[in-house]
Amino acid sequence: MIFLAPLALLGLLTLPLVWWLVRAIPPRPRQQVFPPVKLLASLKPRHTEAARSPLWLLLLRLLAVTLLVLGLARPVLPGHNAAQQGSGPVLLIIDNGMFSAADWNERLAAAQNFLDDAERAKRPVLLLTTAPEAETSVAESLAPLPVAQVRQHLNALRPEPWQVDRLAAAHTLEHLAAQTFGSILYLADGVATPSDGAFTHTLQRLGRVREVRFPHQNAVALAPVVDKGNNVMARLVAMPAAAPRSFNVIAHTQDGGTLAVVPVTLPAQSGHANIAVNLPAAVRNRIDTLTLAGTASAATTVLMDESSRLHPVGLLASGGADTPLVGSLFYLRRALAPSAELHEGTPLALLSRPLSVLIAPDGTLADPETREKVREWVKNGGTLIRFAGPALAGAQHDDATETTENDNTQQTMQDLLPVALLDGARQLGGSMTWGTPQKLAKFDATSPFAGLVPPHDVTVSRQVLARPSATLTEHTWARLADGTPLVTHAALGKGEIVLFHVSSTTDWSNLPLSGLFVSMLQRLTDHANGVSVPADDAILQPALTLDGAGIAGPPPPYARGLKASAFASTDVSPAHPPGLYGPGSGRRALNAADHVATLHPESAVGLITDPAGQQPDVPLGRFCLLAAIVLLLLDGAVVLLMRKGLLVTNRAHTAALVIGGLLFGMAAPAHAADTQPPVPAQQTLPSVPGAALETRLAYVLTGHEDVDEASRQGLQGLADFTNARTSAVLGHPDGVHPETDDLAYYPLLYWPITPDAHTSPAMIAALNRFMAHGGILLIDTQGQDTPDGTTDDASFAGDAPGTRAALRRATTGLTVPPLVTMNDHHLLAHTFYLLHDFPGRYAGQPIWVAREGDAGNDEVSPIIIGSADWAHAWAVDPSGNTPFAVIPGGAEQRLLAYRFGLNIVIYALTGSYKADQVHVPMLLKRLEDRP
Repeated sequence: MIFLAPLALLGLLTLPLVWWLVRAIPPRPRQQVFPPVKLLASLKPRHTEAARSPLWLLLLRLLAVTLLVLGLARPVLPGHNAAQQGSGPVLLIIDNGMFSAADWNERLAAAQNFLDDAERAKRPVLLLTTAPEAETSVAESLAPLPVAQVRQHLNALRPEPWQVDRLAAAHTLEHLAAQTFGSILYLADGVATPSDGAFTHTLQRLGRVREVRFPHQNAVALAPVVDKGNNVMARLVAMPAAAPRSFNVIAHTQDGGTLAVVPVTLPAQSGHANIAVNLPAAVRNRIDTLTLAGTASAATTVLMDESSRLHPVGLLASGGADTPLVGSLFYLRRALAPSAELHEGTPLALLSRPLSVLIAPDGTLADPETREKVREWVKNGGTLIRFAGPALAGAQHDDATETTENDNTQQTMQDLLPVALLDGARQLGGSMTWGTPQKLAKFDATSPFAGLVPPHDVTVSRQVLARPSATLTEHTWARLADGTPLVTHAALGKGEIVLFHVSSTTDWSNLPLSGLFVSMLQRLTDHANGVSVPADDAILQPALTLDGAGIAGPPPPYARGLKASAFASTDVSPAHPPGLYGPGSGRRALNAADHVATLHPESAVGLITDPAGQQPDVPLGRFCLLAAIVLLLLDGAVVLLMRKGLLVTNRAHTAALVIGGLLFGMAAPAHAADTQPPVPAQQTLPSVPGAALETRLAYVLTGHEDVDEASRQGLQGLADFTNARTSAVLGHPDGVHPETDDLAYYPLLYWPITPDAHTSPAMIAALNRFMAHGGILLIDTQGQDTPDGTTDDASFAGDAPGTRAALRRATTGLTVPPLVTMNDHHLLAHTFYLLHDFPGRYAGQPIWVAREGDAGNDEVSPIIIGSADWAHAWAVDPSGNTPFAVIPGGAEQRLLAYRFGLNIVIYALTGSYKADQVHVPMLLKRLEDRP
C-alpha cells in the first residue's frame, strides 16, 4: 500500500489525545421521586465521579479516528504494472502514425497510466515515437527524463498524417544499445511495414518487450482510384477479418455539408471494397471530400481535386448507326465515360444544355448553319475538339485556292479549324507508298499533354497536313516524329478549337486503341475547364493540408512544394503532408492513402497484452472515509442508547449491536454501489399524450422505414429551424396512425405518399375531422409521376412512379375543397418570410391549395398538396448534418425550403391573421380622419 498524501498520517499522533478525551462519559441519570420543595435543598448527589466508558466503545472511537486519518492520507493499493517491475529507466515507444488516430485517446490514456506507474516507482522515462518528425533531434541527445517532462511532451503529442517509419526508429534504438532499461513498453498500431524485421530485432536486443494492442484495433483507409468507372470514387482498404463488416462513407461539399452517405459492406476475409457514389453528375461534381464515418483520420479522408470532377462533354452524332469497333463515337465514348458526363445528340440538342467540351468526329460539321451555331458557342467560352477524316480531307481539296495568309486565317475560323490545311490527306504507309507509319514525338513542356509518355507502338498511317506558316509552331500541341503536327489549337473568342489531324477511329491511326488517347482527352477536358496542367518541373506549393485527425487547415511551415510529375510516386511525409497543392484553378490532391494497396497485421514484437490486461490501482481513501463516518454515526447512536440506560442491563445485546455496526461499516463501502432504493408499488396514472403538453408536428406512418425516418428527421429539422427563428416552441415530431391515434393535438400533419399508399374508412373519417377542426394536412408525393414515364429536366424533380394513382386512391373520400395552384400572392407566401419560390428537395414543382374565399374555415386552406419532397430537404441526422442533397440549388435552395416550411408552421398555428394586415392602410386612414 502507498499513500498519495503521506503527511496526513501525522494525524495519528492525535490518538492519545482522543483516548484522554473520550474515555469518560457523562454519568447515567438517576431516577428520583420528586419530593416537596422544602426537601430539595437537602438533596445531595451520591456520585460525584464520572463513569468510565467501556473499553469496546473507546476502541470503536479510536478506530473511527484512525480510518478518518487514513482516508485523508489517500491510500492506494497498487496494481500489477509493468512500469513498476525491475529497476532502471522505462522505455516507452508509441506508434503515432496515421493509423493510430482512430484509437488515439485510448493510446494516450494507456501511456499516461504507464507514466503514473513510473512516477510512483521514481523511475525516469525515455519516450520514442515512430512517425517521422518535421524537426528531428539527434539520436545521441536522447536520454531518460523525469516523468513530469515526459508528461508534457506526451500531452502535446498528436497523430501524424503519414505512416510510421520503424526503420528510422530502429536506427535510433541502435544508439541506445549502451543503456539498460528496466521496462520496455511498445504501443503498436498493428499495421505491418517493410522494416518491421529490423525494428523487432533491435528492440528485442534491449530487453524484454511488452507490446500493447488496443481492443477492436483494425486499421482502415480510404484510397482514391484512378479508374472512376461505374461511379467508383474511392476504395476502402482494411485488414481482412473473419466476419463481414459494414461502414458508411460520407460525401462532403466544400462548405462541410453532407451530399450522400454511402453504405459499404466488406465481405469476410476481404481487404478492399469499391465505393460507388450514385449521384447525378451535377451533384457529384460538388463532392469535395470523402470521409469514413466514425473514424477521424487522415488515412480515412480522400480529398478531391479538379481531375475528380465529371465535366459535361457533348458528342456530335453523325446521324447513322454507330457500329461497334468502327463507329466514329465508339472509342471516344469508352475513353471519356470514366471521367466525363457524356451527352450524345444533334448540335441543336447538345448546345441547348450546359457543356464544357463539344467533340465533333469527321463529317458532323459539314452544314454551314451548324458551324455557325457551334462558332457562336465557342466564342462564348466553349471548347470544340474536332477529328479529321475523309470528309475533312475532301472538303479541303474542294476548297483549295490561292489565298493569302490573312485569307487563310479568316477561312479557317469560318470552317472551325485551328490552322489552315493542305488539300487531301497524307498517306504514310501502304502497298503503294515508300513511307512507313510515323511514331509520336515527345510532347513539349508548354503542351497540355506535357508529362505523358507516347508509347512506342502508337503509329499514324494517315493524316491531314497543316499549311506551313510562321505561327504554326505556336498552334501545335503534339507532333509526329517527323515534325508534322498531330494536334493543333487556336483561340476563338473566349473559347478554343482543337483539331486531331487523324480520325477518331482506327482507320488512320491506332492511337484510339492506346491509353494515351484516354489521357489526352482527359487533359483536354481539364484544360477546357480552366485547369492548367503544369509542366514536369513546375513546383506546386501546398495550399491546404490535413492533420492526423483528417482536419484541413493551412499548411505547416515545414511543408514544401512538390513537382507536378512527382505526385504519382510521392508518399506523404513531413515535407509533403497530405492536402491540396497548386493554384486554385489547377490544384492537385496528395492523399495519405494514395499508395496503400493492402493492409496486413503487424507481427508481435514482444508479449502482447491490452490496456485492460494490467491490474489498475485501487484507491482506498473513499472506503476509509465512508467507514469512519459509519462508525462515528454508530458511536452517536450507542451514546444515546446508553444515556437512556438501554445498553447497561444486557451486555450481550450491546456487543452484538457493536459487532453488527462494525460489519455494516466495513461492508457498506463495498456494496454502496449495489444498493438501490426500493421500487414503489405501481400506481395506475392516467395516460397523457406528450403532444398535449407541448406543441408537436406529426407525420403519417407509411410502413416504409426509410420514408418514415426521413419524415421524422425532416419535421425535426423544421422544428429546430422554427424554434431558432420564432417564438414558437415545438417539441419532437410524432409518427401517427390516423385511424387509431388522436389527431386533435397536432396543428400540422405531414403525409408522404408512397406507391402502395392505401386508406381505410376510419382513416378517412379521422382526417376529415382533423381538417374540419382547423388542422392542416400537407400531402407530398416526393417526386413526379408523369403519365409517359419521363421527367421534365427543367423541373429538377425526382422520379416517383406510382404516386399519381396512389394519391388519387388515398384521397378518395376526403373532404377536399376546390384547389388552385399556389402563387406568391397566397397567404402562405408571406406568413413569416416573403417568398416567391417554394422548393423542397426538388425545385419548380406546383403546389395545390384551397381556393381563397372559404369563410367557413376562415380562408385557411385545410390541405396542401405538392411533389417537392420537403421532408428530405428539411431532414437533419443525429450528427447535425443534412444527409440528402437538394437539386439543383444546393444550400440556397435548402434555406428556401426551410423558410417555406416555417411559413407552413406559422400558417398552421395562427391561421389567416396575416391576411388582416391588408386593411392596415384603411385603418390608418380612418385614424387620421378622426378629429
